[in-house]
Amino acid sequence: MDFQSCVNIKKEWDIVGARQLGRDIARKIGFGTVDQARIATAISELARNIYLYAGTGKVCFEALEEIDHKGIAIVAIDNGPGIQEISQVMEDGFSTSGGLGAGLPGVKRLMDEFNIHSEEGKGTEIRVVKWLR
Repeated sequence: MDFQSCVNIKKEWDIVGARQLGRDIARKIGFGTVDQARIATAISELARNIYLYAGTGKVCFEALEEIDHKGIAIVAIDNGPGIQEISQVMEDGFSTSGGLGAGLPGVKRLMDEFNIHSEEGKGTEIRVVKWLR
C-alpha cells in the first residue's frame, strides 16, 4: 500500500496531529465540512485507542483515486497487546476506558469501509475508508 503520510502516535498531542493531517488530506480530496468532521472524529478515536491501549503506533493516510470515485483510506497500526475479543469491542456501548463508548462501532458508522485485524501479543491494524459522494 502506498501511504502518502503517517503520524507516529507516542503522546496524547500526536492524536491532534493525526486529526489535523487527516482533515487536511480529506479537504484536498474534496470532502465537505461534515465529512471532514466525520473523518477527523474517526481518526481521533483510532489514534486514541493506540495511545491508550498500545502505547505507540501510527496512523497512515492514503488518497484513493479510482475510475469512478475518490476517497481516503486511514490505517491505524500498533504493536500493542492486540484485541482478544473483537466481537466485544465492536458492541455499541462497550468501553474499557470509561469513555463515551462510541469507540470502534462509532468509527465503523462514520466510515464506509471498516476492516480490523488483530493478533494477541502482536498488535492491531484497522483500515477504514470514506468515499467521496
